[in-house]
Amino acid sequence: MTPTDQQEPWLRGTLTDLPAVPRAVIHALELAREDLDKWCGDLSDAELNARVSGIAPVVFHLKHIGGSMDRLLTYAEGSQLIAEQVAAMKSEIDSVNTVEEAFAELRSAFERSTQRIRTLAAANLEEARMVGRKQLPTSVGGLLVHVADHTQRHVGQAITTAKIARAAHRP
Repeated sequence: MTPTDQQEPWLRGTLTDLPAVPRAVIHALELAREDLDKWCGDLSDAELNARVSGIAPVVFHLKHIGGSMDRLLTYAEGSQLIAEQVAAMKSEIDSVNTVEEAFAELRSAFERSTQRIRTLAAANLEEARMVGRKQLPTSVGGLLVHVADHTQRHVGQAITTAKIARAAHRP
């Protein structure tokens, strides 16, 4: 492992072809992926899906991270959600997956999101966007930053939940 590999993504000097905001968002997603692999990648299928003490299982957070990135980027692109996205959102809490399936879906979601953010890099970050049925006002930049912060919030919850599930299932 080189010293660069030990640094967080934003300190590695990568993605210099992108403007600061999209670059920071992609770096946050890279860190999220690395943290989830490190702290949740060794869970058993039972631990991944465990509802310990009534809290949402790790698998929910993994599904929600992928789904929320998709939904937020849909708004950033100037579109509204389609029925399939709404249905997927409603099913996230009831998700059950194997570790292999959940991480494969999550890796795919990170890859798609990174490509979409790269496409949005040329957008005017101040351009107005509307979110949800209530058409709440925001901007392209606001949505991009929220992709990063919402993802990191659920990464923290997934890691904490993984630690609780591991303690409950391992001697």
